[in-house]
Amino acid sequence: MIVLLPPSETKRADGDGPPLRLDALASPQLTDLRAELIDELITLAADPEASRRALGLSAKQGAEIERNAALRTAPTAPAINRYTGVLYEALDVESLRGAEAVRAGARLAVGSALFGLLRATDPVPAYRLSATSKLPGRPGLSRRWRPVLEPLLAEIAQNELVVDLRSGSYAALATVPGAVRVDVVAEHPDGRRVSVSHFNKAHKGRLARALATTRSEPDDAAAVAATARRAGMRVERDDTKLTIVVAA
Repeated sequence: MIVLLPPSETKRADGDGPPLRLDALASPQLTDLRAELIDELITLAADPEASRRALGLSAKQGAEIERNAALRTAPTAPAINRYTGVLYEALDVESLRGAEAVRAGARLAVGSALFGLLRATDPVPAYRLSATSKLPGRPGLSRRWRPVLEPLLAEIAQNELVVDLRSGSYAALATVPGAVRVDVVAEHPDGRRVSVSHFNKAHKGRLARALATTRSEPDDAAAVAATARRAGMRVERDDTKLTIVVAA
């Protein structure tokens, strides 16, 4: 089983690994596009105003541009430790030990606008590029990633169950055939339900932790739902779509 996470806009700035080596990352079929995007971001960083427009940055976010300028020289950290934010706080991978940490390292992956697909242990620097970013004079990222990323994800899905927790803009970079998709809704006392926006990340993080650490090997949506329920979550299933129901 692979649990495919969204990245986060916020990332740790530090790291104690050597500078980025693309040949050290999993999925070498993505190397060419990774290298193109890195070169484009480094070039773009020389023009702060153009960087702010392309990346949706404010005038106070100059550090993000500096990170992109240093993509080939900055220290790296495992991808699963690089990202921060609500989902990753709920996942809390740093607290895992022993067999649970090993299982998490094998099962967790991140969909990235810059790297396409990262395994948990892939060493990467801090960067700024979102799925909705528009690099000057270049096609949208979904048009660039889909031809190389979709075949890779389809191959993975032939051999392993994929639980796709990505947000819409990252899911648009490449579809995963047969993946288990997860929504989060809040239920009011009168039974009315509304979609959960910001805090759906926390619930998906809880689910990711349960799936990453379970001793069982979920191989379909029913088994994923059962794992979530054992973790205390209320889950409804409709074929390969799961809905986490939380109190409003």
